[in-house]
Amino acid sequence: MTRYLLRRLLALGPTLVGVSVLSFLFLRLVPGDAIAVRLGTSTVLTPQQLAELRAYLGLDRPLPLQYLGWLGGLLRGDAGYSLRTGQPVVGEIASRLPVTMELALAAALVALLIGLPLGILSALRPNSWLDLAARSLGLLGLSLPNFWLGTLFVLLLARYLRWMPNTGGYVGFTEDPWANLRFLLFPAVTLGVAMAAVVMRTTRSAMLDVLGTDYVRTAHAKGLAGPAVVGRHALRNSLIVVVTILGVQVGYLLSGAVVVEEIFSVPGLGRMLLTAINQRDYALVQGAVLVVAVLFVATNTLVDLLYGWLDPRIRLG
Repeated sequence: MTRYLLRRLLALGPTLVGVSVLSFLFLRLVPGDAIAVRLGTSTVLTPQQLAELRAYLGLDRPLPLQYLGWLGGLLRGDAGYSLRTGQPVVGEIASRLPVTMELALAAALVALLIGLPLGILSALRPNSWLDLAARSLGLLGLSLPNFWLGTLFVLLLARYLRWMPNTGGYVGFTEDPWANLRFLLFPAVTLGVAMAAVVMRTTRSAMLDVLGTDYVRTAHAKGLAGPAVVGRHALRNSLIVVVTILGVQVGYLLSGAVVVEEIFSVPGLGRMLLTAINQRDYALVQGAVLVVAVLFVATNTLVDLLYGWLDPRIRLG
């Protein structure tokens, strides 16, 4: 276990360097000038003033020197300052990251609560009306775009039924737990529906494979009760595949919840990243991309550790 974690930590370094180089270069290939976006159309500067401002922000140096300067500051714990707000990048990310993590975990919980029972019941009754209904719901969940489902929630629940605010209104969990959960409920459901469909289909497929193995038939032959066979043998071995899919999905949610955060005005990392890209906020984008990369690697490492708990035959060395 320790050797495995050390290897993952050693592999994290080259991964982060590669991510930082790509994000640095690709962001600067986006058309537009960071200074012009920051000043807008209402401010007119002379060419000399523009040159001085670019020199002050370090944008007049060659790209390799800009990257090395940013990387050197990062190694000292200084990720730079946001061009838009003038605040430290670390503080900007720290204020948004918990919101996105809470939303991603809530969506994963919704997916498990919906997808796991449906997948188990569907596998236990293959080709029945219950199986047909579950597979139809899974196909429907995969077919519904997040932006359409989120817009539908906002339109029906906020405008007509008055069950939730139209936009904004986010409150931290420590400030008001009930208001926090009420605000994140529908964004989490919007993200969790498609994930629940994936979990349901994966659980059904994995359960059908495991239920047909020799050791499950042997357990039935020994007289073990059906729930014990399903829970102790079939489900636990099927969860390895489900955990893999869920870990990848949660990793993507940490960076890919941009549309849902924008629809529901969730002040998360994805929405901040979208705004930063539009405004060419280089330091903020680069810092946010690195944080997402670290979280993605951490999530997949946690998934690998869960393998050993679900199946003792798997050894992480």
